[in-house]
Amino acid sequence: MIEADCVGPGWASLIHTQDTHSLFGRAIVRRAELISSVTLSSCVPRSSQRRMAPGNASFVTEFILVGLTDQAALQLPLFSLFLAMYMVTVLGNCGLITLIGLNSHLHTPMYFFLFNLSFIDLCYSSVFTPEMLTHFLSDKNVISYPGCMTQLYFFCFLVISEAYVLTLMAYDRYVAICNPLLYNIVMSPKVCSSLMFGSYLMAFSGAMAHTGCMLRLTFCDANTINHYFCDILPLFQLSCTSTYISEMVVFLVGGINIIVPSLTIFASYGLILSSILHIRSVESRSKTFSTCSSHIIAVSLFFGSGAIMYLKPSSSVSLDKGKISSVIYTHVVPMMNPLIYSVRNKDVKFALRHTLRRRKF
Repeated sequence: MIEADCVGPGWASLIHTQDTHSLFGRAIVRRAELISSVTLSSCVPRSSQRRMAPGNASFVTEFILVGLTDQAALQLPLFSLFLAMYMVTVLGNCGLITLIGLNSHLHTPMYFFLFNLSFIDLCYSSVFTPEMLTHFLSDKNVISYPGCMTQLYFFCFLVISEAYVLTLMAYDRYVAICNPLLYNIVMSPKVCSSLMFGSYLMAFSGAMAHTGCMLRLTFCDANTINHYFCDILPLFQLSCTSTYISEMVVFLVGGINIIVPSLTIFASYGLILSSILHIRSVESRSKTFSTCSSHIIAVSLFFGSGAIMYLKPSSSVSLDKGKISSVIYTHVVPMMNPLIYSVRNKDVKFALRHTLRRRKF
């Protein structure tokens, strides 16, 4: 009796050399070749098979997006909810951009950064929300491979830009409250422009790193993304080549772009809050504290949800739970920012009344 073991084709060739002239010998050779091919593939670990791109595999040219949920009953309510959120986001950010542009008294460092934040939020939410809304109403949600990589690049570029703009806004408030005499020197127009350019440069570098790592991966057969847009971690789980280097790059670049800005922001607001405690007027103290606390909540939601997603190994991230985190920093935060930075702002309210009065006459 011949036993199958983890052997290669050499076993069949050995039998072939010993007895190839008899009918029994030829049958044994054929059976040996069959067993050796089957057992050789069974000896390779399944994880290795998943990571090897077979020579006859068809490479992915498009991806299917699962979306937030596959329950048909929830598609229309979710469509209505996210359409309303998107309209609030667009109107709020377009309104701020218009007000800041039309009113010269808002041409200050604080509103320069707020202008950029509103522009980023407007572009940021528009990268995937319109396509997401159409997916709620269609049966098959397909995105091409180039379209997926393009969406990933702009998502990374805009989300990293937002992280650094929020950092600059916190630093601007720190200088204005804690060092008011030096404010015009420290936050001069040239310095503000240089800081903004540096933010976009960091975003460009981070987006190129993430997208470049994704382009070096191979996607063979699996093309169903368990997400509502082309995000990094869901794409890792579809790759049929090793993602180790790419995951290390994501962890390093993501760590820098999450930890450094968040620490800077919380340190700035910590110093601001300590200065607030020395304000004698209770009314001024409570007003400033209320404004800072709303800013801290928005920043915490943005960086906290990002850290939950990207500062973990991809194998330990639940994509269903990750969708909730993604909704926070892709939809909730861009919608909240115009409200947080303008509702209690006297300058913005005055600019709105002035603009409406000017339009009326």
